[in-house]
Amino acid sequence: MTLRKILTTSAAAGLMAVAGFAGSAFADIKVGFIGSLSSDTGLSTLRGAEMAIEELNAAGGMNGEKIVLVTADTQEDVTEGVKAYEYLAETEKADFIISGSIDDVSLGWMPRMQEYQIPTLDTWTSSISIIDMVVKDPELMAPYFMNIASDEALATLYINFGADVLKKKMGWDSVVILAEDTAFGQAITGLVTEAISPVAGIEVKDTIVYDVGTVDFAPIFSKAQATGADFIYQVSSVNSQVISSQYVKLQVPMPMTGVNVSALGMEYWEDTGGAGGGISTLSPVPSVGFKLDPVSADFVKRYQAKYTSRPKMPHFNGFNAYYGLKQAMAAAAEVGGFKDAKKWSKAMEKQDLVLKLDGKMSLRYGFWGKDEVEPVTKRTYPHNARFDLTAPYDDAQPSMVVVQWKEDGSVGVVYPFEFATTEFTVPSWIKK
Repeated sequence: MTLRKILTTSAAAGLMAVAGFAGSAFADIKVGFIGSLSSDTGLSTLRGAEMAIEELNAAGGMNGEKIVLVTADTQEDVTEGVKAYEYLAETEKADFIISGSIDDVSLGWMPRMQEYQIPTLDTWTSSISIIDMVVKDPELMAPYFMNIASDEALATLYINFGADVLKKKMGWDSVVILAEDTAFGQAITGLVTEAISPVAGIEVKDTIVYDVGTVDFAPIFSKAQATGADFIYQVSSVNSQVISSQYVKLQVPMPMTGVNVSALGMEYWEDTGGAGGGISTLSPVPSVGFKLDPVSADFVKRYQAKYTSRPKMPHFNGFNAYYGLKQAMAAAAEVGGFKDAKKWSKAMEKQDLVLKLDGKMSLRYGFWGKDEVEPVTKRTYPHNARFDLTAPYDDAQPSMVVVQWKEDGSVGVVYPFEFATTEFTVPSWIKK
């Protein structure tokens, strides 16, 4: 059973397809959410899962069984994340776990997933090291799936942005990297450093690592300027609105791009006090400023009618949770539940949902097979979300887009050009 038809016909008809044997009364299916209960990232996954569960239950549940949701708060802390996974496994006896965890936290509880063998879907974490675990030990990692492109794929396409826009269009030849001291920061920095010079022809002048608790970035920006680099590449997933607003308020005379998680949400402008203009960031899809297909646009409309607190638009992982949980249930319906993790895994591998806009593919929720080799990176990505790294993106959506916030508070996609809704520019205070 797949979800290909679930969201392209009426919602009721599609959901009944997942429900299968609706009407019989069996024990509940328990879904455990693991992630931060106080962050936009965590709430995006939680709410996407809530909406999917409500719709599935309204149509009869999964093979007649009601789906219930329980939560465990990681507080974006590794130790708390391990405790949270243990709680879902041992106390709640979760049948399936959906994660909105950040990279460090998912890496922390990964040994618990391997131990408990509970089917688990990560909707935010993009750590290539986890996909490497699937490559190395597919049996042990069989219950694990990641329905976001891994950071290697994200960085690979961002290198193309460096070549096509930063180097070719803007004429920038050198960069200084400002990266937070996290597993995410280290991963992205390593990938960018190794590829941006040989592929994009941009020299890395220096890499400056800062603590996630930093509140005064003036000395760091001064150090960046002293390198003589043409632009700054920042990597920030924690408290990233701080570096953004200080960059603008200090009017740092260098363009800054990179990965800024706070800029992925519609609250970014408010969080920075309107001091966020000029910031551009890599974003998995769908992003702010991204043209949505009709099904995804309807999801957002219903989301906004249901939730009045932030995030007022789900981050990409909210979409991942909404579609991914339905795929997980469809796979479970096919094999009689989640009890046999390996059987469920085989069924999950076959899930493939294509959403279209104006007759063309907009989003694709499918997974790479264990023996499929991605043609650009020349490697495999088993259980990772399927992505496409080259135009015309007819096999899957790009692994990421680059969005930019303008000084008037608007936001749009600037790359890849096929998905662009605005043009990449530099802040007004920077001399061109």
